[in-house]
Amino acid sequence: MPKLAHHVFFTLADRTESARQSLIDACNGYLNDHEGVVDFSVGVREPGLNRPVNMDYDVSLHVIFADRKSHDMYQTAPRHLEFIAQQKENWAEVRVFDSNLC
Repeated sequence: MPKLAHHVFFTLADRTESARQSLIDACNGYLNDHEGVVDFSVGVREPGLNRPVNMDYDVSLHVIFADRKSHDMYQTAPRHLEFIAQQKENWAEVRVFDSNLC
């Protein structure tokens, strides 16, 4: 069964450093340590990389799950839903890319 990569790119309505840090803190507080997570990272866009292929976003979240079942449980986990409820007002755009890893 393949691992599943869950990549989320947030563009914030308030694009200040403090708003980015608030989202990073929330990700670290609510989205790590879920059952089936084998790797977790969150960070900000590297401003020095401005190639045309780089997307414009503020914060990226990367969660690798052991399998699809773990991902699906995460989507409905109370901590994940609480994170969304608390943070969504400052999201101008959210892009999610899920993929099976070979």
